[in-house]
Order: sequence, then structure tokens, then C-alpha cells
Amino acid sequence: MTMMRELTLIGIRMESPNRAPVMMLRETEGYRYLPISIGSVEATAIAYEEQGLRPSRPLTHDLMRDLVQAFGVHIEAVEIVELRDAVFYAELVLANGARVSARPSDSVALAVRLGTPIRCTEEVLREAGIATPEEEQAELERFREFLDSVAPEDFSS
Repeated sequence: MTMMRELTLIGIRMESPNRAPVMMLRETEGYRYLPISIGSVEATAIAYEEQGLRPSRPLTHDLMRDLVQAFGVHIEAVEIVELRDAVFYAELVLANGARVSARPSDSVALAVRLGTPIRCTEEVLREAGIATPEEEQAELERFREFLDSVAPEDFSS
């Protein structure tokens, strides 16, 4: 059985020089961070939900949430299960035991809407996680302050 670690979404940051969005996840019990490059549409969807913004019409992830709820499907967890050729793979774990393949960005955008736990295999964290020494915590606090000040419009092109 694969060892899974629970993660928390820290937020989205813009990575220089091309200002590509990066989704930052962190172990809930540990010091590793998992940065995953994502598209601007998914970054906007995650940022909207984090900031409690409601567009006049549902975004794709809102539609997915509404369909999941309308059909009475329960998503137990989102799991980031593999890193192959610099591409992350995730699965939605359904209450009936079914697993649905999905991109991590879509999975997390749905998870934040449903309050679903986010997990990652220990293997992926070992390969792509970034351990952060305690002396770097101040820098991370500045990053959190930046996240509090960023607006979803910053992600649109």
C-alpha cells in the first residue's frame, strides 16, 4: 500500500520570468512544499474560491461541484499519485471506491470547493517536494502576505 501524506493548499504564486502560475501545497504534518505549475484558468478558479468571489455564471469547477452534489457522489479525497516526465497525475477517490484520473490543478480546484482532503504519495513528495528549513519560515510568511494581497485578475492574460 502506498503511503499518503495530507497536504494543504497554500495558494497560487506567479513564477518569474514568464509569470507562470504555480500552485503551492504543503504537508499538514511536515515541512515539505509541493510546487506544481498550472494553467492560468485553473489558477483563477482556485484564487476565486480562496477569496470567496462568486462570478455571475458558474466556472467549470463550480459546475463540476454542482454535478457531483446533484448526483449524490461523495469525493473522499484528491490524491496526487504520480510524477512522470515532469507531469503530475492525480485521482479523485470516490466513496464507492472508484478512482477518476484528473489533473492536479482541476482536482485541487474541485477540492477547495467541496472541502475535500488533498493527499500526495510519499514517493512524489520525495521526488518533487521542497524541504524548508525553519530559518526560511520568515520568507514563507512574506509569501503568505503576498498571497493575501493578490487578486484573481492578476492571473488573467
